[in-house]
Amino acid sequence: MAASTGNSLAALLSQTHLDDHDEILKAANAQLAKSKSDVDAQHVRAVALLKLDRFDDALRQIEQGGDALKKRVPLEHAYALYKTGKLADAEQVAASAATSNGGRGAQHVLAQATYRGENFARAADVYKELATRPQDGEGFEHYNDLRINRLAVDAQLQWQPSHGKLAEKWSSGKVGREDLEAFETAYNAACSSIACGEFGQGEMLLKRAKDLCLASEDLTEEDKKAEIMPILIQQIYVLHKLRKFDEAAKLADEVSLQEYDPSTKHIARVNGMVRATEDTNPYLSSRSMQQSADLPVSDKPFAFQSNILDHNTYVMDLSSNKHRGVASTTLNKIAADPVASTHPITASLSVVNAAAHAKGARGRAGIKELLPLINKRPHDVGLALTIVQIYVNEGNYGAATPLLENFLVRLENSGNPDVLPTRFAPGVVGTLAALYAHAGRRGSVRQELTKAANYWLSNSSPATPPPASLLHAAGAALLESSQPADLEQAGKIFSALLAADSSNRGAAAGLVAAYASTHPDKIEAAQLDALTPVARLISDVDVDALESAGVATTVAPSQPPASAKRAAPKDKPDERKNKKMRKSRMPKKDFDPNKKVDAERWLPMRDRSYYKPKGRKGKLRQAGLTQGGVVADEKPQQQQQQQQASGGGGGANKKKKKGKR
Repeated sequence: MAASTGNSLAALLSQTHLDDHDEILKAANAQLAKSKSDVDAQHVRAVALLKLDRFDDALRQIEQGGDALKKRVPLEHAYALYKTGKLADAEQVAASAATSNGGRGAQHVLAQATYRGENFARAADVYKELATRPQDGEGFEHYNDLRINRLAVDAQLQWQPSHGKLAEKWSSGKVGREDLEAFETAYNAACSSIACGEFGQGEMLLKRAKDLCLASEDLTEEDKKAEIMPILIQQIYVLHKLRKFDEAAKLADEVSLQEYDPSTKHIARVNGMVRATEDTNPYLSSRSMQQSADLPVSDKPFAFQSNILDHNTYVMDLSSNKHRGVASTTLNKIAADPVASTHPITASLSVVNAAAHAKGARGRAGIKELLPLINKRPHDVGLALTIVQIYVNEGNYGAATPLLENFLVRLENSGNPDVLPTRFAPGVVGTLAALYAHAGRRGSVRQELTKAANYWLSNSSPATPPPASLLHAAGAALLESSQPADLEQAGKIFSALLAADSSNRGAAAGLVAAYASTHPDKIEAAQLDALTPVARLISDVDVDALESAGVATTVAPSQPPASAKRAAPKDKPDERKNKKMRKSRMPKKDFDPNKKVDAERWLPMRDRSYYKPKGRKGKLRQAGLTQGGVVADEKPQQQQQQQQASGGGGGANKKKKKGKR
């Protein structure tokens, strides 16, 4: 039966052309109409559907064929999964096919699936293995395509800080002559430069890629338009970063006249909103962004791109007063991540969530809205740092420091060891140390950095090395102390840094400084050789000039005793300044020299003898005043008052006086 089925299928296929996939599909359908369990017909139908880019139908056919068909077509199965966006399943099937002698095709699918699944480390390993294996008769085109894909992985690795050293293992990171021979390699090299922040070199490589693409004879005009659009989009981004806004605007007008794929169209629309100099209606901008945000599965941006685009969407929604929706969406994403996560994406979501709860309030008003949230989400790092930042912007360091201290205490006392890496994260520890330094608490800075360094030294592994920047800061802080225990701890920290990187000259210098006074025997000759020679340090010092100038000393000025008076200036008679002559007043025009001048003219009017106040009260008040007049003898009056007082006492007073005698 199988032989007759194969003969009938071969007869049907002999009537079609190998490039006519529609006819091949019709022949396979006709055979399956007779026998649904025909594996050969199922195989032919699945391949025909893949050739027609009907990937969902091809995957459905392979799934319906069962294990028998899956074992026969592992490469087609993996490719169908890859094209339908099921990247994890595609990676698993392709890896199984590659290990079971599936050929280079399975490895290529595995590399593509891991690349789109953003498992760039594994993609780099697969491409490295493909580059070292024999090419199975494949010529220069295979080598060129492989180099293009390797450069694409390299560019993606540059965007991943945790995998930066992995990219250096198989890529020098430098632009070679081969990178400038094809527009694809030039474009990928430009993307790698942009990821490293080298925008000048990226601009040069993008221009080279554009010129090569336009001059290519192997591409049709339609292909050139499709290939050049990503180059133009990257050029606009680079020009904007280089602050060449006029050139970026001119190039953006050129891009707007072209047709491009959905993801490029969406990115171009977002970049156009960023370049806008005039204020636009936030509701219309949000609607425009949502129109192009629905992208196909096969054309989804990578994670670092999607995060930026999502962040822009949240900002547009906040501008449109959609605070409740943004708060709900971001909170769901924050809850999906591990507790106390320090991932940049989660931290940025916490900031957006805080902005949504603040509803545009700033300063103290914003803090008033956010403080209740810290009680509901006590382990939210992004929220805590947001409140600390607002306090710092307001100049309230006294409130920022205890808030961060209490947050870290909650993490330590949570009983969950998974949150301790967040507690001692370099950024969190650095923030608290900066607050301590602002308050002049050098001891607290040293204590906090030492505590974090001890944690990382005791909880590190080859897979998760301790943060070198934090260890450097802790060692430098301990060197400021004169205590032997602190210097001993600094020596241990710098020893760990040297063990991780023997070429670390800063760690070698710190180790020598730590052990110079406590354990000189622990200093090796190689560590001393790593220091800058003394001759080089003093090469620009003029010894003769220093010797002739002498030793600079600071003499304290002699201060006279507090009771001594300032001596008069010893000036020569000729050098004394002339006293300022008083301006003379000319007499009045009606001045009569024969008239007698009033002798009391220097006294106030009320103190003059001839002053007569007006009114009855004024005269009585004047009579009671004695200033400037003759004082009468007061003794007779006092005696008279005493007699009156003694005479009015009565008989009781007389008896009392007798008793005293």
